[in-house]
Parts: sequence; C-alpha cells; structure tokens
Amino acid sequence: MDSVDRWLHRRHEEFLDGGGRNVRGLVAASWGRSIAAGLHSDAAAPFAFEADELAAYRAEHPLSAVFPMLYDVLGRAAEDSDYVMAVGDSDGRLLWVCGRPEAIRAADGIHFTEGAWWAERHVGTNALGTSLEVSGAVQIRSAEHFTTLVQPWSCAAAPIYDPETQRVLGVVDITGTADASSPQSLAMVRAAARMAEAELGRLMILRKVAGDSTRRMRIAALGRPDAEVRVDGRDLRLSRRHSDIVVLLASHPEGLSAEELSDALYGEDDHRSSLRGEVTRLRALLGADIVESRPYRLHPDIAADWLETADDLDSHRLSSALRRYVGPLLPQSDAPGVVASRNRLENRIRAAVLQTYDVDLVAAWTRSYAGVNDLGAWERQLSLMSPTSPLWSAAQSEVRRLRADYGLDSAGTEG
Repeated sequence: MDSVDRWLHRRHEEFLDGGGRNVRGLVAASWGRSIAAGLHSDAAAPFAFEADELAAYRAEHPLSAVFPMLYDVLGRAAEDSDYVMAVGDSDGRLLWVCGRPEAIRAADGIHFTEGAWWAERHVGTNALGTSLEVSGAVQIRSAEHFTTLVQPWSCAAAPIYDPETQRVLGVVDITGTADASSPQSLAMVRAAARMAEAELGRLMILRKVAGDSTRRMRIAALGRPDAEVRVDGRDLRLSRRHSDIVVLLASHPEGLSAEELSDALYGEDDHRSSLRGEVTRLRALLGADIVESRPYRLHPDIAADWLETADDLDSHRLSSALRRYVGPLLPQSDAPGVVASRNRLENRIRAAVLQTYDVDLVAAWTRSYAGVNDLGAWERQLSLMSPTSPLWSAAQSEVRRLRADYGLDSAGTEG
C-alpha cells in the first residue's frame, strides 16, 4: 500500500470512527488529488491578489455583470441563514465574498475571503475548488474537507458556464454551518448558477443585436440554396448567381478583379461580359455604395454567418461554431470559389471535432447532417465515452454499421 493509499485508508477509518458513513467516491478522489498536489492537512488557502489588483481584475471579469443578480437571489438568502456566499473565477480565486459581518469574520479565520485562492491544488477538497475540478455542482460536508482548519464548515458550489463558448467562467458557493450540507443548499447554488448563465446569455444577445444594428448588411448563406440578405433594414432573398457573387465578395474583403471574380464564379472560361451584367443588377438591388467596383468588393461593414463560424474556429470556440453551422455554404452552388470555401469550412470544423476531448461536442457533430455518416467522428465519440454511458451501445452500433458500409473490419468497436 503506497503513501496515498495509507493516508486515504487512515482518513476513511477516522471518518467512520467519527460516526460518518463510507467516504463518497467523489471525496476520496479529491483527497487523492490533494495528496498528489503535495498538500498537508493543515494547509491554508494562499492569497492570489493584492487589494488593488483584485479590484481591477474583477471589474473586467465577465461575472461582474451578473454578480448583483447573484447577490440578490443567493447572497441575501445566505445572509439570512448566517452563511457566506462567494463567487470565484475559473481558477478558484475568490472575487466576491458576502454575508453578515460576523459570518465574514468567521470566514476570514479560514482565509475564505476575497482574493484568496481556493483551487483544490492549493487548499484541498472543498466545494468551490472541487466543483471546478469535476465540472459539476458539489457539496462537501465538514469532515469531508481535506484540511482540518475547514472541517467545522460545510459548503456547496456550482460552476458557471459561458453560454456561448461553454467554457467555465467561474463558480458560485455558499459556505456555513452544518445546515449548508442540506440538499436545499446544493439546489440553491445550482439554480443560482443557471440563472447567472441565462442572464449572461441575455446580455450576449443584446450585445449582438446592438452590434448588428450598426451593420449595413448581414448575410445568411449556411444550409440555404440561396443567400438571404438584410441591408439597410430591408430583407432580400437573392438569386442563385447573385448569392454566389455576394458570398465570393464577402469572403474576399480586399476585393477581386473582374478576371478573379469571373474565374471564381464561372471557372476558367472568360465570362466577364456576363459578370458585368450580373454585378450591375446586384448593385441596383443592394445599392451602388454596397457593391463597389475596381476592384469588385462589398462595403466593409457586413456580417456573414459562415465568416462568423470561421471566426469561432479561429478563436477555438468549437461549441459556438457547431451551433452556427446549420448546413453547408450554399450547398447547391457549383461556383468554383464557393465550392472551395464550402469544403474548407466543413473540413476545418471536422478537424476541430476530431481533436476535441469534449464528447458532447463530438456527439453534436455526429447528430448533424455532415457528421451522421462520419466514421472517424463516431470512432472519436466512442473512444471518449464511458462504457457505462447510456449512449455507448448506440455509438458502438453506428461504428459497426459504418465500418461495414465502408468494407472495413469491426476491430476496435468492442470497447
């Protein structure tokens, strides 16, 4: 038995001697991580910020927009129950701690105060730090804490996710006496986290609407046979050829010469005379200041769904890219430039899916039109899933089906 196992065994025995039940698997796993981090049972939370640094950091943090709401829905309830409510960032640093003065003073005694660092690797098993480790709501009861200093307390915490990227932004926690270990406490923090996410989503939509209102033109061309354009408050559905031209010009903000646009639209044959007629009609439809010439280009103040999807991929926001990608770029177009852009975008999304470790994102791809018959994606999904998952058998069946369709053996599908 190694030192970690001996320590866990001793803590388990002490827990049982104290009248507790068997140690929960979540707690035992957290104790193991705490020991592996080199912590001792008398560890105290370090401080991550100076006072002036903390004020500047949290003023810029995304959760500053929803902290007043969190205080209103959870902080006041915590004060009424002699708890403290804390909001931390994604690394477990406490940004706000609120409660009655006497509760705050007691929390200060265990360094549960603004600016302290309560990540699991710094202070061991605790609801706030452990919830970030396991990416889920967690409740830690007194003796389950790793450090003896914190054992008189109980706590419950839940992570808060960015509604656009699905990355963890931070965590909300309530800490107090044994009453904080009740099921109601866990339900409260989970509900508060979901409310914060809903409010962040609402604010995000308002920002996007405000941003779109300043755009001269917005183009939607994903999953559509032709492009739909909103320009200067007008909604227009373009012809197939005009859709091709708008997509090509939007994809080349630097502009295209008549020869370049003709090649991208028609191929190698010279169709510049036909092109000039199409562009003239498009300028009459959209406005002469929207479609510029010499070179041909669009007014720079535009937004387009396929370009925003590409921006998401550039910024590693795969979840957002998958939500935007409702279908291929002008799927019925045979314009060489459009076909190249269509294939490039889909290949980039697929490559990102095959590299992610987020099984939910892989599953979102395999549920889509593009991924439903993607053997590589189904195999990736199967490799990331636990055999105990209720979706395991379905994923395994899909891998077998596709391998059979492609004339491959079924090796690797048995788990």
